[in-house]
Amino acid sequence: MAKRKKATGKTKSKRKKTPAKASIRRKPTAARKTRKVRKKATRKVPLQGTSPKKPKLIVVKPTPTPPAQPVLSEERIGVVTHYYGHVSVATIQLERGTLRVGDVIHIRGHTTDFTQKVESLEVDHAPAIEVGPKDDFGLKVVEHAREHDGVFKVRS
Repeated sequence: MAKRKKATGKTKSKRKKTPAKASIRRKPTAARKTRKVRKKATRKVPLQGTSPKKPKLIVVKPTPTPPAQPVLSEERIGVVTHYYGHVSVATIQLERGTLRVGDVIHIRGHTTDFTQKVESLEVDHAPAIEVGPKDDFGLKVVEHAREHDGVFKVRS
């Protein structure tokens, strides 16, 4: 029998280089691209005895004013108490004044801001033409309204 050498960890195993690993070799350091370092801005100080550059004059042209629009006044008349998303209907409690079909209202809140014409009103699931103070009614709205949004009646 032949004697075997003891494995001491100092022996090197011979591996064959595969073509895939041979192609991954890195380029020499000089050939690699280096990052461009940004230079710090330095303040230029004029030499003694020379005058600094004169500041350029900036010409500001007046901006055209938008055409005059009629002044619209708003009066707070109520608050949104609930919104039904599947039918786009807001329940509103009228605090003061009256609201009729055909009036223009403005609903404004934290994330809500839109104006619309009142198309239909409902009180207790019955169509109505006019609602008065302290009434709870349903109103079809064109955008999403949220609870506690203010309802304003627009007067031109």
